[in-house]
Amino acid sequence: MTELTITAARPGDKARWRELFEGYAAFYGVPLADADYERVWSWIHDPARETRCLIARDGDGAPVGLAHYRAYDSPLRGTSGFLDDLFVDPARRGSGAADALLAELRRIAAEEGWTTVRWNTAEDNYRARGVYDRHATRTVFLTYSMAAP
Repeated sequence: MTELTITAARPGDKARWRELFEGYAAFYGVPLADADYERVWSWIHDPARETRCLIARDGDGAPVGLAHYRAYDSPLRGTSGFLDDLFVDPARRGSGAADALLAELRRIAAEEGWTTVRWNTAEDNYRARGVYDRHATRTVFLTYSMAAP
């Protein structure tokens, strides 16, 4: 197993971050335009926004995975964390990058005083679910999406 480190996204990571995020969007069949990538990248680096990004790096420091996350207020649970996106380069799957990203997110949650960290995944995303089952408990909730007019 390769040595991995987890850091916040850095300005110099932009090109590789985009490649990883493109892979995530393609996996879920969501077409994104250049403006969408620019928007998310700007959110990550804007202290006024909640969205943050963790980068998993190999022993040479090259980004091999990402996790976008944010705090949110839950009337039932207090301030919690939400993992929006987690993606590891397909060539690096099985390296422990996803486990390392989730472990760092758990550490951040404890440091921030979040009561929980939640996320969604596709029902048929079995490989990811195998990882998630090691770190969290599957809930009984279904996700709905209502389009704005």
